[in-house]
Amino acid sequence: MIITVTLNPAIDKTVEIDHFALNAVNRVKAMRTDPGGKGINVSKVVAALGGQTVACGLLGGAAGEQIKQALSAYNVALAFTKAPYETRTNLKIVDRQQHTNTDVNESGAAVTPELLEAVFSTVCAHARPGDTVVLAGKNPPGTPDGLLASWVRLFKRQDLRVFVDTVGAPMLRAIEEKPFLIKPNAEELSELFGRPLEGRPALLSAARELNARGVALVVVSLGGGGALFVTSSRALHAHGLKVPVGSTVGAGDSMTASIAFDLERGKSLEDAARCAVAVSAANVMCSGTQPAELSAILPLVPQVELEPLD
Repeated sequence: MIITVTLNPAIDKTVEIDHFALNAVNRVKAMRTDPGGKGINVSKVVAALGGQTVACGLLGGAAGEQIKQALSAYNVALAFTKAPYETRTNLKIVDRQQHTNTDVNESGAAVTPELLEAVFSTVCAHARPGDTVVLAGKNPPGTPDGLLASWVRLFKRQDLRVFVDTVGAPMLRAIEEKPFLIKPNAEELSELFGRPLEGRPALLSAARELNARGVALVVVSLGGGGALFVTSSRALHAHGLKVPVGSTVGAGDSMTASIAFDLERGKSLEDAARCAVAVSAANVMCSGTQPAELSAILPLVPQVELEPLD
């Protein structure tokens, strides 16, 4: 079972605008809404791959109800805590003429210790030894920087495999508790180390340092360049695939979902890397944050080139 935690979910409203311009009137060509937030995106893709998943977190107001209704169509089990505020809405602007994707994200409402404790208890009620817990997304206002670190420590005591995909101080604190996996992109990895990490050798060296600190698997997503998969004894570069872009939102979350799904089934690092890049590429071809179907994913898997970096 893969349990995801999204403390700051959102309705993702994606609009297509040709020749999007600042300080001008822009006409929307097409629009769609999707249940969003990094953990929710992971659950949607896990379900699309055929895995079992429970989505936990905080939802409130009419937007929260809309997210619940939308998720019911994805075969995702729901265990959200009701929040006394309206869940945020994020705007994604896609310009296919200029090949740009622009995000305008709300910060979300402040949370209380009582709400956070309720989410933690809900996860514990659903988790069983050997399950995977994915803590994903930027924390909402009011969340202590050390919260995720404490959760990593407590979940590990329950024999749970913990993935963390967040940024800044919460990620640095979580790394101290040695989660099984973290998945920064190149920019986020640079931020974690407080210096520019330019080029593959620098990224690989930083990932190796995180392995030495106790993170079993560091996945560095490289956008169209694929991803690095680094353990204490192995390093692979799974090269990206050139595909038509529908939306890049959630591409990294799709990668996280695929890795969690494959590792739960005992797949090798090589197989998990190929599938992760293929799933991410297939989801990039979709509009909004809807998950790709298996029929779109499977033909891409054998096309992913693996380069050993050991």
